Amino acid sequence: MAERARLDQPREVRRGIRTRPRREPDPERFGRFAESTARFLGTATFIAWMTVFVVIWVGWNASFGPDRPRWDAYPFIFLTLILSLQASYAAPLILLAQNRQEARDRVTQEQERDATAQANADMEFLSREVASLRMGLGEVATRDFIRSELRNLVQELNPDSDKT
Repeated sequence: MAERARLDQPREVRRGIRTRPRREPDPERFGRFAESTARFLGTATFIAWMTVFVVIWVGWNASFGPDRPRWDAYPFIFLTLILSLQASYAAPLILLAQNRQEARDRVTQEQERDATAQANADMEFLSREVASLRMGLGEVATRDFIRSELRNLVQELNPDSDKT
């Protein structure tokens, strides 16, 4: 006879197919991609490769050579479409990268402002401490003052010591 499951005891753990723990999606991943893309788009390497691409495209599709299959039968409309598409993706990626850099700059400025405020507070504290030390030193007896006072006391105690 099959045992009935008891409600007061936990179920037996079943070992099945192991699944990988799900990782939370990284919200910064696309931002890092946008920054790396924007950095690449701003390099001479990108300009050189884009120039090579356009020159090859124009050379292949222009009427300079013998008849052959052309990618762009009409005067460079497909090239214009590709360049517009590239620009339409590049512009938002560059803006996203700039926004991320602006946010980093803002955090850096806040940290620098806090550090500057702390340094100013420390300098004010130290200047007050130096001023109080100067005031305290003004009331401290110097070595010459103590010697002169001791000499005067010795002379008062031994009036005959002046004659020697």
